[in-house]
Amino acid sequence: MTVLIDPPAWPAHGTVFAHLVSDASLEELHAFARAAGLPERAFDRDHYDVPAHRCEELVARGAVPVSGRELVRRLVASGLRVPARGRAEKRDAVLARRWAALFEGTGARAEAVDAAGRDLRERWAQPHRHYHDRSHLLAVLEAVDLLERAGADPGPEPRAVRLAAWFHDAVYAGDPAAPAGQDEADSAALAARMLAAPALALPAAVVGEVRRLVLLTAGHDPAPQDAAGALLCDADLEVLGRSPEAYRRYVQAVRRDFAHVPDADWARGRAAVLESLLGAERLYRTAPGRAHWEAAARRNLEAELATLRP
Repeated sequence: MTVLIDPPAWPAHGTVFAHLVSDASLEELHAFARAAGLPERAFDRDHYDVPAHRCEELVARGAVPVSGRELVRRLVASGLRVPARGRAEKRDAVLARRWAALFEGTGARAEAVDAAGRDLRERWAQPHRHYHDRSHLLAVLEAVDLLERAGADPGPEPRAVRLAAWFHDAVYAGDPAAPAGQDEADSAALAARMLAAPALALPAAVVGEVRRLVLLTAGHDPAPQDAAGALLCDADLEVLGRSPEAYRRYVQAVRRDFAHVPDADWARGRAAVLESLLGAERLYRTAPGRAHWEAAARRNLEAELATLRP
């Protein structure tokens, strides 16, 4: 476990800044920063920005000086690197372009497409969301791309899969008293209502398929011949097969989404979910999904379950 620091070379506020990272865990990085008295506002998703005058002190405290190239290489290898498009301003621009691309050549009115896209992005940015946010939306869209490039069948309406990704958590109330699947049902109803607008020029068959796919994400259990459903559900579960550190960040974000649930109740409920997932013959229904994520996902689920068992 190592805390790394690169040479100060990034100008801002009348000085230059270095980057302080860990190649093991964010917990290690935060602990080092607290001990050194670095302010929380200096943390930017995967690193602390450190003014030049503090670099020697941090090296004396144990930070290992490396080149900027080596720091990035080690951070990427650790799975802790947050890519540029994972940052808010980059991510939102990418999402806006992706949404607009779904309507190219359809005859949809540009202002209606823009308004619908803004509405959806605002929904995904609601302050009570920690995991079910715009980062998750982009991750699902990118996972659909990856699976399709690897040979997964998008079904007869490929555009419907991506539209369903946009809507699958568009309504996220997180109400513990609501019936299971209520958010998905409300998201499907929103999709049917928004996408049926004449200005978006979508065929009724596409709107109906989007609604059907959104409802599937409540249980992630598509029928054996449902290629589009398998593609969307696998993309939604991509997070389970990430690196151990990225998986831990996912679990922490989900826990914040359910901060209203007492720890004992959370542990029981979460353990039941994990046991159900592990009891399935296969987590992913597409061949590329299984190849990419099945083994890692089962390791992550088992490791988390071990922390919840008495």
